[in-house]
Amino acid sequence: MRLSSLDVGIIAGYFVLALAVGLWAARRAGESSRNFFLAGRDMPWWLLGVSMVATTFATDTPNLVTGLVRENGVAGNWAWWAFLLTGMLTVFVYARLWRRTGVVTDIEFYELRYGGPAAAFLRGFRALYLGLVFNVCVMAGVSLAAIKLGGVLLGWDGWVTLTVAGAVTLAYSGLGGLRAVILTDFVQFVLAMVGSVAAAIVLVNREDVGGLGALLEHPRVADKLAMIPDMSASEVWVPLLLIPLAVQWWAAYYPGSEPGGGGYVAQRMLSARSEGHAVGATLLYNVAHYALRPWPWILVALASLVVFPDAASMASAFPEVPADKLGEDLAYPAMLSLLPPGLLGLVAASLLAAFMSTMSTQLNLGASYLVNDFWARFVKPDATEKQKVAAGRVATAISLVLGSALGLVLKDAGQAFTILLLLGAGTGGLYVLRWFWWRISAATEIVAMVASLVIAAVLNFGVPDDELPGHLKLALGAAVTTAIWLSSAFVTRPEKDEVLQRFVDVVRPGGPGWARFRPADGGGQPWPVPKGILSMLLGCAAVYGVLLGTGHLIYGERGLAAALLGLAVAAGVGLAAVQRGVNAPS
Repeated sequence: MRLSSLDVGIIAGYFVLALAVGLWAARRAGESSRNFFLAGRDMPWWLLGVSMVATTFATDTPNLVTGLVRENGVAGNWAWWAFLLTGMLTVFVYARLWRRTGVVTDIEFYELRYGGPAAAFLRGFRALYLGLVFNVCVMAGVSLAAIKLGGVLLGWDGWVTLTVAGAVTLAYSGLGGLRAVILTDFVQFVLAMVGSVAAAIVLVNREDVGGLGALLEHPRVADKLAMIPDMSASEVWVPLLLIPLAVQWWAAYYPGSEPGGGGYVAQRMLSARSEGHAVGATLLYNVAHYALRPWPWILVALASLVVFPDAASMASAFPEVPADKLGEDLAYPAMLSLLPPGLLGLVAASLLAAFMSTMSTQLNLGASYLVNDFWARFVKPDATEKQKVAAGRVATAISLVLGSALGLVLKDAGQAFTILLLLGAGTGGLYVLRWFWWRISAATEIVAMVASLVIAAVLNFGVPDDELPGHLKLALGAAVTTAIWLSSAFVTRPEKDEVLQRFVDVVRPGGPGWARFRPADGGGQPWPVPKGILSMLLGCAAVYGVLLGTGHLIYGERGLAAALLGLAVAAGVGLAAVQRGVNAPS
């Protein structure tokens, strides 16, 4: 047991707080499925934005960042930094469209956009696939990180960590529904930011690290600092920069960065009290997720290269950790074990809270799919609201068990990240385009889904990595899948005109792709894509400017930092000008 009584008290205090929130929210959550799964659709933008940020700070996130830095340097983070493009497109194009649909889940969208048996099949199948298979994979990656955290800081077996933290998570998310999840997310975000910043300061200034200056000059660290990979070596910059920015951001369906919006991001937008609040929430999320949080994790990852230079050094320091869990990502919890009492408890509580935040979101989201889009749609369509809530609580418990069990099998966070990217490679373009092109049908989506699964299975299990590296598998899978579903859009039967007209009446997407259809009342919204793409580019320039400018400021390169931060300010001013006249959250 590496935690002091003070540390244990801090962790226990968070557990009690989370349970108290669940009990407080239980009454309203039990009134209806809409309250349980969407928190009554009255959530403010700032609370939803913080909730999305907290959810993406899973226990595996700093572990993943640490593994990327140790293996590929700071530039390795473009594997997830590239998803900012997806996020900004969601902010300025899709957030308002999602809020207009009025659906309970993003899977219910299928029977709004499409019609007939194919749409019903798609909704039911996707409910089971995303609610069980995909959702369980996400929770497994999060569970794996919790296992490593518990093994390093507590000396617990993996199943013990998952049982304790999982039981508290199940209690508050099962009782209070999405409202309890969002409220506990706010506390988790505060804990996470304070804990990660404080941990970075203390660990970088350890005697064996020597402070920031000594860290940046250390021979094991100096060649890891570049934020842009070596552009003279294609074997380096192609997988680290080109593939993420050219293919991955739009082609891959990754949790929290779904092309066109989806998953828990769509759930938060659907629970917003207005379109403006949906836009404000997603904007806050993308700014905080990419511009505010990465550097404390990166600094700890760099310091870990000094303290734990390789896996053997971690194995020696933590002999109780199973050999199959010894990956580069273990270095983050290994560094945290060196924190002093009090701060160790705070950071451990923030990471356990991060685990609980992400798990509770995935549990509630998965249950909403299984109940709203499968059980209540196909098995018991006459279910009462009370029965839907009860079914949601049962589905929550089942999902937790499955996700935790798979987490005991995985080895490292990068493995889970790669599997999730390959599972959805190539379908992202369809999720972007289906809002603005009438020719895409339920049959097109079914073709894309089947092609993606088959191609991912062949590439992931049939082709060794030494024959075809992971980044080329992703690009090839995306290209082949996209070609297949795009071709099918021209040869399969389109949706009936009345189905398409209903979609236009409700969502008002606009644009040349819907030139054949006009809203029934004769009105219409300006096509959001031209201004949305410009806003997306300006938003990305602003956030990347802050992200990279902060990095150069930390490195002591003040001139370059000032230029990048100035670019960020200019892009922000331009964005405000483009968005002038658009309703803000109110």
